[in-house]
Amino acid sequence: MARYSGAVCRQCRRENAKLFLKGDRCYTDKCAVERRNYAPGQHGQRRTKVSEYGVQLREKQKVKRTYGLQEKQFKLCFFKADRMRGVTGENLLQLLERRLDSTVYRLGFTASRAQARTLVRHGHFLVNGQKVNIPSYSVRPGEVIELRQKSREIKSFNDALDSVMRRGVPSWVELDRAAFKGTIKALPVRDELTTPEFQEQLIVELYSK
Repeated sequence: MARYSGAVCRQCRRENAKLFLKGDRCYTDKCAVERRNYAPGQHGQRRTKVSEYGVQLREKQKVKRTYGLQEKQFKLCFFKADRMRGVTGENLLQLLERRLDSTVYRLGFTASRAQARTLVRHGHFLVNGQKVNIPSYSVRPGEVIELRQKSREIKSFNDALDSVMRRGVPSWVELDRAAFKGTIKALPVRDELTTPEFQEQLIVELYSK
């Protein structure tokens, strides 16, 4: 299935949660969830009874849409998490956070994960001094992510870095704003994955059927 190319605010409304897909707009009163807090479409305001499967499916869709993955990508990521030691749900979120596009967003270089994915593909970022243009690249502690020299004058990068404090930088990464550089200090921890709130156990239950 092709990547979704419609209005991303409809996805937030469908999941009844802010997925922060539109960057700074999500923090203002123009946010679609704030203005129309019901599902999109002709029957969006109807009350419907949701089954147990429906609740699990919606949670999976919420996480998948937050990180901008397609169904096959998300399923492969889940199976990889299931083979790792520890709690499968937490492993899944950790793998998603460690993606290069998500890490670039977390460091504040871009306003959204979708923008980060595009700019990573265009080769704007270096990992340990080497160009990496694969959004799914999994970062490791000790690695350094930096904006290449030619890209440091681009306005969108500077605007994003100037407003990064609005959403904050998690403690597992360290941003050097002046050097356009970020360092991976440790693996992401579950307590910091709070935007939006996830119930990863529902996803584990869904794929365990």
